[in-house]
Amino acid sequence: MELLRMSKAAKCLGIHPMTLRQWAIDGKIPFMWVGRERRFSSVDVESMKRGSDSATSRLRREVLYVRVSGSSGQESALAAQEEELRATSAGEVVKVVKDRGSGLRENRPGLNRVLTMVADGSVTVVRVTHEDRLARFGVGWLKRLFSVYGVTLEVLHPKKSGGRDELLEDFVSLVATFAGRLYGMRSAEDRKRLLAETGQCPSGGRAA
Repeated sequence: MELLRMSKAAKCLGIHPMTLRQWAIDGKIPFMWVGRERRFSSVDVESMKRGSDSATSRLRREVLYVRVSGSSGQESALAAQEEELRATSAGEVVKVVKDRGSGLRENRPGLNRVLTMVADGSVTVVRVTHEDRLARFGVGWLKRLFSVYGVTLEVLHPKKSGGRDELLEDFVSLVATFAGRLYGMRSAEDRKRLLAETGQCPSGGRAA
């Protein structure tokens, strides 16, 4: 029996190393730690290969999802995410889906397109640079949904923080998002009041 590094085991299975990493985390394939690296038994790899020929023989079709928070600008950030994902692609890139908006917003046009592609079998892998590009919260639920359709989520740079640091990061994200929304609401109200005072639009409380 030989203990294989992740890259070699993934090559034997014909999959991307990130996919193998996710399989290990999900308990789909046994592994052992050697120092800080996961190692895979050649026996387990061969068994997995024989048992999943139908799954791994499918053409790998990727959708790359990139997102920025701002409604305008940040073209360089979108381009940088796309470039990094394309450089590490291990299959056919079917589509690059772009979104502009908060990761806390569930009804995003781009995210909806990704979900449609997952459901209709257009892709086998959804790839993002960081987990929070897909969503600030609920990524675990999205992974489960993807798995129902036989689709894998691959995160190029998995989160390394945990415990208090991760909770603090989530708290800051929530505060920033709601502060931005509140500021937007107040700005809209101020603009409406100023227009009403200058007579450029009727005030809601006055008769026509």
